[in-house]
Amino acid sequence: MARHAATVCFASPLGLVEVESADAGVTRVRLGARGKPREVGDGAALECARTARAEILAYLEGGLRTFSVSVVLEGTPFQRAVWKQLGDVPYGQTRTYGEIAAELGKPRAARAVGTACGANPVPILVPCHRIVGGNGDLTGFAAGVAMKHDLIEIERAQTGA
Repeated sequence: MARHAATVCFASPLGLVEVESADAGVTRVRLGARGKPREVGDGAALECARTARAEILAYLEGGLRTFSVSVVLEGTPFQRAVWKQLGDVPYGQTRTYGEIAAELGKPRAARAVGTACGANPVPILVPCHRIVGGNGDLTGFAAGVAMKHDLIEIERAQTGA
């Protein structure tokens, strides 16, 4: 597992957000973090975490649609395939767990897609919030369905969807 070398915790419209990073990229994003705003670490890892903070805040303000900060994703091959597919869901749009499963060539794997979404270590940067239940309902999100709703609404407000 990639070890983080820096942490930046900051206030956002969604509450505290904590970003952990290594020199190679962001390793974890925690929404609804506990503690207080802080910066720990130095060098490339700290710069990466600071870049992620700036990009996440710009996204939450509606001014950023695509992230440029590097991420380090470690998981099973299936999880990594799901996370890659999530990145292809356009800003302001949603897909169902079943649609993602079908796009991966595994149409019966909707629940496994949901499990992979729940294991996403970098929410927002890898937009698992854009994945909804088969009937369009907001289901499952590690930081809570209310936060998932808020993230979807931020995007819809910018796209007029």
